[in-house]
Amino acid sequence: MTTDTRDIRLVVLDMAGTTVADGGLVERAFEAASAELGVEPGSAEHTEHLAYVRATMGESKISVFRHLFGTEERAQRANAAFEKAYGELVESGLIAPVAGARETIEELLDSGRTVVLTTGFARVTQDAILAALGWSTLVPLTLCPADAGGRGRPYPDMVLEAFLRTKAAEDVRQVAVAGDTSYDVLSGVRAGAGLVAGVRTGAHGDAEFAAAGATHVLDSVAALPALLAGAR
Repeated sequence: MTTDTRDIRLVVLDMAGTTVADGGLVERAFEAASAELGVEPGSAEHTEHLAYVRATMGESKISVFRHLFGTEERAQRANAAFEKAYGELVESGLIAPVAGARETIEELLDSGRTVVLTTGFARVTQDAILAALGWSTLVPLTLCPADAGGRGRPYPDMVLEAFLRTKAAEDVRQVAVAGDTSYDVLSGVRAGAGLVAGVRTGAHGDAEFAAAGATHVLDSVAALPALLAGAR
């Protein structure tokens, strides 16, 4: 069944790479996590780890570190170092909104839709990003994996948590999900969202979006209001 885009009531948007331009800060913060665990820059292990980080952009960061470092203690150490380094980079003013992102969110809200911002980062990092951008009160709800029982993307939990908490939609088909990674797309597909869009402003591209089941591919999140207004 095809969803009428005009019937979308809830819009779930990713942050880094979708609404927030972080200029590769994830990889820079990963360097700190690697150093904490004694991985030598330039080593084969480091190269392999970095490739995995790039491939899994959008996934909960603690899940990535569990895969890379094996034990929970090592994963938590790496995650703490990552979050600290990323937070410091954010505080240094190295992030900005994706062009037109704030205006897009405001337009969606003005149209009567509910907007929720989600991330694979921990809450402390998400809050630091929101504060740095002046977005702390921009939307009625923001979610990180811990807010949805601990499972981040590609699980559907954060999308479904947004659906349950906001009560903005009567049916999951009235939910739109947009993000810059295949994990964002897959989480939307698994949640049963009626519109699942990949955006070309971040980590992944058209081939990854198609493989994950995207219903639409957009140059940026700024194209979303026109799509939801019924433009083709």
